[in-house]
Amino acid sequence: MTGTPPSPDRILQIASGYWATGLLAVATEHALFTLLHDGEDRAGPLAAKTGLAERGMQTLLDGLVALGLLTTRNNTYRNTPEADHYLVRGQPTDISGFAQLKLAEMNQLADRLNVFTTGGPPTAPMVEVADNPHWENVVTAIAGLSVTAAHTAADLLHLTERQHPNILDIGGGSGIFSSQWLRLNPTAHATQLDWQPINAIARRQLAQHNLTDRFTCLDGDFHTTPLPTATYDIAVYSHIAHQESPHNNTALFTKIRNALTPDGTLVICDYITHNDRSGPPFPLLFASEMLLKSNHGGTWNHTDYTTWLTQAGFNTITFHPTPTPATLTIAH
Repeated sequence: MTGTPPSPDRILQIASGYWATGLLAVATEHALFTLLHDGEDRAGPLAAKTGLAERGMQTLLDGLVALGLLTTRNNTYRNTPEADHYLVRGQPTDISGFAQLKLAEMNQLADRLNVFTTGGPPTAPMVEVADNPHWENVVTAIAGLSVTAAHTAADLLHLTERQHPNILDIGGGSGIFSSQWLRLNPTAHATQLDWQPINAIARRQLAQHNLTDRFTCLDGDFHTTPLPTATYDIAVYSHIAHQESPHNNTALFTKIRNALTPDGTLVICDYITHNDRSGPPFPLLFASEMLLKSNHGGTWNHTDYTTWLTQAGFNTITFHPTPTPATLTIAH
């Protein structure tokens, strides 16, 4: 062997990745990032406030430093900007519940890796079952991911300048887009089409901000529930395309085009790969989630969306990055 061999560090970190999930899950369960945000910065007091052993707290802090979620100086600790933005309880961008979901799934992961052999989930896909208790946890846990994207989209749409925009949210989940947009524009009205159990979650979320007087729910399956023609100024299709087949996406985009006014706009928010599938990293990794949890879903590339939207009758299609792993697609 000549020269300096490559380091195995990345391989070791990936193979030990369950530690990262565990560290993040323990930290969020005990509101560690919130305590740090509020000013507590040493292992001993943090251990006392969380009920963790001091040795355990020190190990937890060290691991979170290694993961890039904390910084340390003179035995004191602080959140990194991303931890402070996404992991502090009570903030609209809080996604700390996501770590709890992933930890719960780890117990079953080893028994599910045959999806790469079978090409699909071993049981009924959870994304296709309306009354799956999975939804109660997941739609609230991931809502914070869409806050920044919703504001980015609002800027692109000049939403605050519009008068009485009529918004349609297809498969809106927690109602996060509607919640953000209704607060930005007090003349707007939003309608969410989703399954009844999910709409119930959205109503509770919007009630917290006194927005239910401008928020309507259509209970039903968005594949089959009819929509009025030429009614909505803006439609949102957020984190739905990745669970649908190419055929279903084309059909839904056509349905949405018919429901929009002639100059209406469709906003798609999802994880989109490069056309050569060389990146970005998270959309490529997220494809495994869809292999496990859907029959026909995946992470699609720019050409896929352009093809489907063109077939559906949209003429102008543009792509816009967000500060999150999601990309916005705007179609007119």
